[in-house]
Amino acid sequence: MTRGDKKAIFAWALYDFANTLFSMNIISRYFPLWVTKEHGAGDIYYSTALSLSMFLVAVSIPILGAISDHTGKRIRPIVWLTLGSCFATAGIGFTDSLFTGLLLFIIANYCYQSALVFYDGLLPNVARGTSVARTAGFGVALGYIGAVFGLLVIMPVESHFGSSSVYFATAFLFLFFSIPCFLLVKDYGKSRETKNITSHAFHRITGTLKTIRAHRPLFIFMLANFLILDGQNTVIAFMALYADRVAGLSGGKLNIFLVTATLGAAIGALFWGFMVNRFGALKIFKIICALWVFTLLFTASVTNETLFWCIGPLAGIAMGGVWVAGRTLLVELAPPERIGEFFGFYYLAGKASSIFGPMVWGIIVALFAPLGGTIQHRLAVLSLAIFIGAGWWLLGKMHKKTCPNPGLGPI
Repeated sequence: MTRGDKKAIFAWALYDFANTLFSMNIISRYFPLWVTKEHGAGDIYYSTALSLSMFLVAVSIPILGAISDHTGKRIRPIVWLTLGSCFATAGIGFTDSLFTGLLLFIIANYCYQSALVFYDGLLPNVARGTSVARTAGFGVALGYIGAVFGLLVIMPVESHFGSSSVYFATAFLFLFFSIPCFLLVKDYGKSRETKNITSHAFHRITGTLKTIRAHRPLFIFMLANFLILDGQNTVIAFMALYADRVAGLSGGKLNIFLVTATLGAAIGALFWGFMVNRFGALKIFKIICALWVFTLLFTASVTNETLFWCIGPLAGIAMGGVWVAGRTLLVELAPPERIGEFFGFYYLAGKASSIFGPMVWGIIVALFAPLGGTIQHRLAVLSLAIFIGAGWWLLGKMHKKTCPNPGLGPI
């Protein structure tokens, strides 16, 4: 590689570092408590805002993906969407209105999630001359570092300037670490005809769905993975809220708890990658689901704070494995000549899975709130165990011989 290529790869991966600051600080850590603790609103308010933003993302992903492919222009949309996310995030810290804050969060999360469509589309060209998997892995690694960095840096900001300051600080850091990607990564694609791009995008999704339904093992996997991600994505969104409400963790303790979960995810990704190579994606995916169900049952039942500290690393280890085993199993199941098409649907289903889990959580907490105590949140966690358990059961319907491309290893 030339020196310029290395700069572009680092700048591209640094965007992963930057956007994970938003994911950890806003989605997982501070905004759920801004809604429920600072404004005294129910979980249903946050879950509705999160689900609505993800619904908008799921609906627009086919169009955004088609625009990205046909125009070959990705950097400019990333810039504008990142700016939109950062300005909306900063705005949350300047409002006392619950409704305004929820609206700003919907805008911020939509822009953050949508930018990833264009960002991921840059990978093949950024990685030219080197390994795509290695470049992607570098981005994931920086993402985990960004999550930990964001929490540790924000702690003194919050203690000196108050909780409202974390939104401006996070927005600033998100934008600051995105600038190298804006300046050093270039568009490589050529612009093509964009006529009827919307109908073309949805026609492509419809055709992919028909193809998946015709391949029973692939259809079962997609449905199982949807349920598993439904549970996992809800854990990511409500982990901090649950730790605060049930275990009484707040401030620095809560940040440390989330750091242990993030480090667990990093370790889990490496460990499960080795295990998938050794024993196969399907077998390991089932084991990961079993670990998730155990972790969620343990989470719903534990009352001792010391034992509660075990939950973060356990959840993180399981979390890191879902992405490794899921993507590898898709490679093993999908026809090689259509792998890109099926990965597009895989990511679309992943975004769509973030709609239902949060809504189920919010509804359960609202329905059982009259019981008092922490029972409503424990029941919400049990609902996630049901989601993942159902996915685990579906994986049990598959057999190793159904994978036409085994042994390809994680990508």
